[in-house]
Amino acid sequence: MKRFAMANQIFKAGTSIGANVKEAQSPESLKDFIHKMKIAHKEAEEIEYWLMLCKKSEHYPFKQELLDKAKEILRILGKIISSSKAKLNK
Repeated sequence: MKRFAMANQIFKAGTSIGANVKEAQSPESLKDFIHKMKIAHKEAEEIEYWLMLCKKSEHYPFKQELLDKAKEILRILGKIISSSKAKLNK
């Protein structure tokens, strides 16, 4: 089912963001928390990529709102990571 390949990738990456953030809520250490948040951030970057491909594709629906939300999630995760790194380096 090549037609649904992109949708499957979006689903996998999207659900992985939440799973990694949830897992980060019970970290073994601050480093572990940062690591899991970085994974969530990478998955959010993947979502952004797939949504940009949808935007360029004639065969997939696209909603700017979803891309905007993905970018917001990236900013939030980025801020969490940077502030956590600052705590780690104190």
